[in-house]
Amino acid sequence: MKKKVPEFKCDEEAEKFLEKDLADYLDRRNFQKVSFEFQPKTKKVNIRFPEKLLNAVRKEAKRQGIPYQKFIRQAVEYSLAKQ
Repeated sequence: MKKKVPEFKCDEEAEKFLEKDLADYLDRRNFQKVSFEFQPKTKKVNIRFPEKLLNAVRKEAKRQGIPYQKFIRQAVEYSLAKQ
């Protein structure tokens, strides 16, 4: 069983806590994948989708916890990276 993170009374206590090894406080089952987008988005694209496809895209994006526009962008990037 992992240790519980203590309550802190001030920022200094929290900073001191974070300086030590936190392995006893972490549980890999609570981790989730995170991705970062570094390039600025400067161009807009207007695409028409069949309603059924757009609903499926929105549903999958919601399941993944991301906006549907980001889901579409990631799908395009993934498709191009495979080539």
